[in-house]
Amino acid sequence: MPHAIRRALATWAPAAVIAVAVTVGLGACSGGESAHRAAAPKPRQDFVAQADDFRNVHTMTPVRGFFLDNRLGHLDEAVSVANSPRGGTYPVGTIIQLVPQEAMVKRQKGFSPATRDWEFFFLSVSAAGTTIETRGTADVVNRFGGNCASCHQAASARFDGVCEQDHGCAPLPVGPDVLHAVQESDPRPLQ
Repeated sequence: MPHAIRRALATWAPAAVIAVAVTVGLGACSGGESAHRAAAPKPRQDFVAQADDFRNVHTMTPVRGFFLDNRLGHLDEAVSVANSPRGGTYPVGTIIQLVPQEAMVKRQKGFSPATRDWEFFFLSVSAAGTTIETRGTADVVNRFGGNCASCHQAASARFDGVCEQDHGCAPLPVGPDVLHAVQESDPRPLQ
């Protein structure tokens, strides 16, 4: 091998070894950081409902006379809680509606401990869609003057604040025939 090539290799080889070592070392560090990042806890999920999140109740999943949805992809879990005789905690993003003009939405843990993290809505509905008239926790009142939170707080804790006939809430002042008629009158498009 010519002397000039041997000298070039001798000069280049240590630099190449250092570059490879640094690259491998950085790869190991970044791999370690990636593993650390993967083990980090997930950020808490929340769902802040907008008017277009409230659709015709007949596009939701019916459960014993009310309608259920989950905008964060946890519908199966929400339906499982609704159907469990033991109750449970609904997942964040769950929307429950008995009638088109009222809704409750499950927010992130800690949003409102007094309402079990439910946000209540009084809605106006038309063929054009939904308008949120009022939203909140302890201060939302329906068209009949009933405070949503005070009624739902009577539900047994194991049912996560959801009222049904045997959950501890006061009975509704209307029968199932009236509720059905109101549900059937939802003017929003079926999408």
